[in-house]
Amino acid sequence: MPLPVLAPLSGFVSIEAASQKNGAGLAERQIREVRLESRVLDTLTSNEDAVAVWERAVRRPLPPAVMGPLLGPQMLAVMPLAQSLGVPILTLSTNPRLSEAGNPYFFRFLPSDAVAKAAQARYVVDKLGARRPAVIHQGMADGQAARDELAKAFTALKTKPVLEEAIASDATDLAALMVRLKAANPDAIVLHLAAASSVLAVRQARQALPGVPIVASIAMHQPSTAALLEPAELKGVCAETAASPASATEGPMKEFAEAYRKAFKAEPDAFAMAHFDAMQMVTRIAADLAKAGQAVTPISVRTGLSRDSYKGLVTTYKSDGKGNMAHDVQIVCYDGTTRIPQLAERYDAPPR
Repeated sequence: MPLPVLAPLSGFVSIEAASQKNGAGLAERQIREVRLESRVLDTLTSNEDAVAVWERAVRRPLPPAVMGPLLGPQMLAVMPLAQSLGVPILTLSTNPRLSEAGNPYFFRFLPSDAVAKAAQARYVVDKLGARRPAVIHQGMADGQAARDELAKAFTALKTKPVLEEAIASDATDLAALMVRLKAANPDAIVLHLAAASSVLAVRQARQALPGVPIVASIAMHQPSTAALLEPAELKGVCAETAASPASATEGPMKEFAEAYRKAFKAEPDAFAMAHFDAMQMVTRIAADLAKAGQAVTPISVRTGLSRDSYKGLVTTYKSDGKGNMAHDVQIVCYDGTTRIPQLAERYDAPPR
C-alpha cells in the first residue's frame, strides 16, 4: 500500500521533519498487517514547493492517504488539492487554522495549538504562579497563529503578557530582544519557536535572565533540540508536548523508544511517535477493510478516520468532527542534570 510522506526536510523545521521521516521509516519496518510503502519527499519551506511535491507524489491510482507536511501554510496550500481528489491528508502541523478550513479530508495527529497553547498558559499561570509572562514566537504564519491562541488563553486567565515579540526563523542573535526582555522584567518566558530558534532563545535568555522559568513549545521537548544545549542551560526549562517517548521507563512507549534508538541511533520524540501512530491507524483501517472484503480506497479510509477511534502509543485518537484526532497535552521539564525531561503536568481535554 503506497503512503506518500511529505516533509520539510530542508529548512528551519528540518529537525522536526527528520523525526517525522524516522517515524515513517519505523512504521514501514514494523507494520505487518499491510505491506506498506512510504516514500518521503522533501517539501522544502515554500508553498509552491509543497504543491509541486504533492503533484509528483499523488497520481492515479490514488494512494489511500497522504502524510502531509508540518508547516501550516504548506498544509493550507495542499489541502484543497486533497479535497478535490478525495484523498485523506494527515498531518502533525499544530496550526489551529487548518481545522477551521472545513476540509473533510483533513486529519491532525498532534494536538492543535488551540489546545496546546491553552495548556501552556495554564501551566505558566496556575503551576508557576506567573503574572508577568513574556511571549516570544516565530515570526511566520504558524507562530502568529500560536501567539493568537496564547493571547486568548492568557486573557481567559486574566493575565497580560509584559512583552510579545516575534523573531525571524533565520535569526542568529537575539541580543536586542534580550535587552527588551530584561527591561520588561517578566516572571516567566513563554516560547513558541521551531527547534533551532528555541535553542537560540533558551541559551540567550539563560544568560540574560538566568533565574526566570521558561515554558517552551513542542520543539523544545525533542532530544535532538536539547542536545544542542548543556544540561545546566536546561534547568528551569519546560515544554508542552503530546508525549515524551525518550522519557519512558516501561510499557509500549519504552519498547517504541528502544526500537527507535536501535534503528536510528537517536532519541525519539512526539513527532516520530505521532507519525508512527498515524500510519498505524491508516494501515489498521486498511487491514479491517480487507478482512471485511471491502476495497481499500481513499474514501473508505477517510470514513474510517472520521468514524473510528484508535489506541495509539501517544493517545487514543478520535476525530472531533474537524479532523483533530489528538486532544491531550503534557508539560515536561528539565532538572538541569540531564537532557531527558520528566512529566510535570498532564492536561486531558475532551474532543472539541
